Amino acid sequence: MTSTLFLVFVALMTAFVVAMIHRYINRRAAVRLLAGLLIWFFYASLMAHFGILKNSEMRPPGIAFVVGPVFLFLIFLIVRPSASAQAVLAFPLWLILGTQCFRIGVELFLHQLWIEGLVPRMMTFAGANIDIYIGLSAPVIAWLSTRGRWGLRFASAWNILGLLALLNVVTRAILTAPGPLHLIHSEVPDRMISTFPFLLIPGFFVPLAVVLHLLAIRAIGSRFRTTNGTIPDDAPRARVGSR
Repeated sequence: MTSTLFLVFVALMTAFVVAMIHRYINRRAAVRLLAGLLIWFFYASLMAHFGILKNSEMRPPGIAFVVGPVFLFLIFLIVRPSASAQAVLAFPLWLILGTQCFRIGVELFLHQLWIEGLVPRMMTFAGANIDIYIGLSAPVIAWLSTRGRWGLRFASAWNILGLLALLNVVTRAILTAPGPLHLIHSEVPDRMISTFPFLLIPGFFVPLAVVLHLLAIRAIGSRFRTTNGTIPDDAPRARVGSR
């Protein structure tokens, strides 16, 4: 039942992201994104189906075949700011910030996975994971970002806090997972990272959260440089590209 609900959640978030790309950028970008995500989900499911992700004796360990591509993708976004420049210009800042509320759902699933013995308690909001508070506060931060310069400063600090919250839980996930980096011995190891479909938490939802934070930080910086934070986020925007 948990697996089915989680797959529905993944499908809804994928549909939302693709719809927003279609709405604010163009249809071609939305189709490319959807195709890329479907290929990635298929690849990850194959890695799990053939037991590669659970093989901690391999060098590199099996989980590297999911964590590695995600890490390289995020590095590409960081070192190539132009890769996200189009999205920064296209999306309203309040939408980028407000979308982070999906993390509430992720944390509820993590809590259920702890109950089912797939993750240690320290990876949930009942333990040392504060990520659910980032999700809960996202709508408020989205509203504050439309209140002028002080709201943008508050949103900027919130984004840094959100990235640190992600770093906290990702570090715990890696250090509690079976393999050479299993340095934290908790009541149960982190088996989520090698179990389909829950491997899509680090394989889809974590990079989504990071991308949203990076887009928000760049959008806020752009507003400070060009408008001193005085243009409201609900001002009309031209679509980027053509349909």
